[in-house]
Amino acid sequence: MAVSIDTVYQRVLAILNKENRGYVTPQEFNLFANQAQLEVFEQYFFDLNQYSRLPKNDTEYSDLPKLINEKLSKFKQSASISYMTDHFHLPTDFHKLGTVIYNNTTPVEQIDKKNLLEYQLSKLTAPTTNNPVYIQSRGNAQSHWAIQVYPTTITSNISITYVRKPNEVTWSSQTVVGNALYNASASTDFELHDSEETNLVLKILLYAGVSIKDPNIAQLADAKETKKLTQEKS
Repeated sequence: MAVSIDTVYQRVLAILNKENRGYVTPQEFNLFANQAQLEVFEQYFFDLNQYSRLPKNDTEYSDLPKLINEKLSKFKQSASISYMTDHFHLPTDFHKLGTVIYNNTTPVEQIDKKNLLEYQLSKLTAPTTNNPVYIQSRGNAQSHWAIQVYPTTITSNISITYVRKPNEVTWSSQTVVGNALYNASASTDFELHDSEETNLVLKILLYAGVSIKDPNIAQLADAKETKKLTQEKS
């Protein structure tokens, strides 16, 4: 299940009203909500990276990768990508690259751009159609993620797996008898796992505290988030 945008919106407003801390407009809420969603999403990759650094016999966090990968499963995609000029352009919803495959069977190895010349000059590592390599970059216009595949004779039959970005969330309303009411048909829910609802509320409150220049809101949200993390660890 996904997290309801209206549920989060109402919880944020309820806390702000309870604490008499001011008001956040729908436009501000949508901005904060998307920032919060992306922050939670990015944390998954940070946590996975941190786990990979732990000793393999550390059982305290042994379920963490499984839990995070379950939360990421809906974002995992596969696609065939198109060649343009000297790049294969990655999908517009691309966030993190997984595997790159040539002709459905041959893995393409990622290398750093600084090592390309060394690879090309070595008889052992020179890229071939049987042992291709790629470099990830921003593409010609620096506005779109792309990969360059070597040897450059490869201009088709490249497929990838990747993690896409979450869709942007929107809380929309419609006016009924002078009142702004939630419009579900024009709104977009969070795509994150429903266990992230409270996490999203707290992060939005942090942003709201900065926006309305009330440090107490940020402190309140920070305290609640710290308490939540402590409870999760225990």
